[in-house]
Amino acid sequence: MIEYVNQLGPDVPRAGAFPSGRDVSVWYLDTTLAVVGGVDLADAASVLDGAELARAERLVRPGHRQRFLASHLGLRVLLGRYLGVPPREVGLDREDCHGCGEPHGRPVVAGGTGPHFSLSHSEDTACLAFAGVPVGVDVEALPKPAAVHDVLHSLHPRETAELTALPEPDRPAALGRIWSRKEACLKATGAGLTAGLAEPYVGSAPAPAPVPGWTLTDLPSPPGYFAALALAAG
Repeated sequence: MIEYVNQLGPDVPRAGAFPSGRDVSVWYLDTTLAVVGGVDLADAASVLDGAELARAERLVRPGHRQRFLASHLGLRVLLGRYLGVPPREVGLDREDCHGCGEPHGRPVVAGGTGPHFSLSHSEDTACLAFAGVPVGVDVEALPKPAAVHDVLHSLHPRETAELTALPEPDRPAALGRIWSRKEACLKATGAGLTAGLAEPYVGSAPAPAPVPGWTLTDLPSPPGYFAALALAAG
């Protein structure tokens, strides 16, 4: 269990050497900040690459664009600190997709020169994880009751049964645990949601169910959020 999570704020972070082996470093970020890790969001165009800027431009709502820019600046700031280079010089690439073989799988540092990493953001919070082995992280705001109804029968049958057995007021929190755990696993493997929501089974109990090949843990999270981390078992 990871008991301590770093906080990335407006000041330049002291990240140290990047994690090796199964060491892992996790950071939270308030995505409403105007300055992230010493970089002003107004200067995002000079730091992010063309693909990131294009994705930001496609976000119509200013709040969504702000969250995207802040979280991706945070990622580059931290990778830059780990690699010893300015954020704008961090090269990012994509692994080949498990399904089609095209290069839109798990994001990686170009040339394999840095740590494995994962980024997630929900509402006004982002979570970033860095490790020496494949890693996936996810943070989720407390789901709305309607979300439980929408995905109830798309989950693993055991998870559907667990949610159905709970009183309705307890179901959103249980779904928050399931969703953050499942997304962490899917981000770690690079599979995404292409195969649906049924696998892997992660459970809704206070502790996640074992997932073969991975160490899955719940993370300390801000009030109203759920977060989980999946780390390759090695």
